[in-house]
Amino acid sequence: MDSLPLFLPCAGQVEPLLGDEVRRITGLAGEAVRVLRGGVQLPAARWQHVLQLNLHSRIAQRVLVELAQAPYRSEDDLYALAAGVDWAAWFTPAQTIKVEVTAQKSPLKSLNFAALRIKDGVADQFRERCGQRPSVDTQRPDVRIHLHLQAEQATLYLDTSGEPLFKRGWREDKGDAPLKETLAAAMIAATGWDPHGEQPQSLYDPCCGSGTIVIEAAQIACRIAPGLRRRFGFERLLPHQPALWQQLKAEARAAEQSAPVGIFGSDIAHRMVDFARRNAERAGVAQVLQLRGGDALQRQPPVATPGVMLLNPPYGERIAAAGQAGHNLAERRQLGFTAREFTDGGDGGEFFAQLASHWKTCYGGWTAWMLTPDLKLPGKLRLKETRRVPMWNGPIECRLFRFDLTARGPASPRQQGD
Repeated sequence: MDSLPLFLPCAGQVEPLLGDEVRRITGLAGEAVRVLRGGVQLPAARWQHVLQLNLHSRIAQRVLVELAQAPYRSEDDLYALAAGVDWAAWFTPAQTIKVEVTAQKSPLKSLNFAALRIKDGVADQFRERCGQRPSVDTQRPDVRIHLHLQAEQATLYLDTSGEPLFKRGWREDKGDAPLKETLAAAMIAATGWDPHGEQPQSLYDPCCGSGTIVIEAAQIACRIAPGLRRRFGFERLLPHQPALWQQLKAEARAAEQSAPVGIFGSDIAHRMVDFARRNAERAGVAQVLQLRGGDALQRQPPVATPGVMLLNPPYGERIAAAGQAGHNLAERRQLGFTAREFTDGGDGGEFFAQLASHWKTCYGGWTAWMLTPDLKLPGKLRLKETRRVPMWNGPIECRLFRFDLTARGPASPRQQGD
């Protein structure tokens, strides 16, 4: 297990951020870490790297071991690909399996049939060697096998993560359309926010919802490894080394520290603030975060020194639902809408204009970052962005906009007299 080819998939457009994270976690550099479309590849990693990446990566979706790759034209080629892998080196026939398939421009008509042929190749090999075959469990399998099909090339992977890595084990309370933890971590990385730098800044999410962004930020500030509170697929694989795994977890716990900066969240819906508090307790950062109720259009800065605001404002169907409700802001508050959903127009124009006005009045010197698929958002805010970072929120293409906020200048004598 000293030369394992790994692939770490991630959300679209965040591959360079994941590459930086992988280099930091593993200490590898150069061609040992390759940033590709859709993820990061490590051509010759060690088993220890598998454990470290699962434990510490915040941006990767999974840690996959590449087992085989070959050209294909039919499902029979896929069967041959699976039959050529030494599966007995990884698990036993007494364990359950699940085959998952992704494809880009594949000529095959049925991905389900492709998965079936991979399963047949695995099962037939075990039957021939051991007289026993593994059974399939689509809900809680011991082993997950991934097949990725391109137009002419097929690649087989073994998943060492099990559940996707965004499932940290602490978010049990959540609202509608919650942000995945991996994307929240990518947003934080894109801002360059560093709580351990020479001049650390506070971080504030004025529309925190169930707390995903601020909890991720608090764990980063406290150096809490994201994988400490969950189990992984590699723990069921034959190469697993329990002593090494316990050592890595002990080292991670020993590295934890108090947060050097303030991290704040607020939301107009007190129910969501309660969710965030409970999630923060499970994540081990309840004493670090300061969570409050309050309207984003009215909250004052949580600290006197300017810091970083990072938020996921409303868009798409959530804005449309708020706009079509036909209620004014006061009525919407009574109905339980959060500040992110307040808007008098279907496109959120009035809400964003009011938000920008509030920021100019109260948040001079702050840097605001907002994730949205709406390329017209800067116009609605009447602010000029200083940076835009492409990102994908699931299937939705987004931009992370940066706005450097300046305080309003003093009113002119003519304005004061009006």
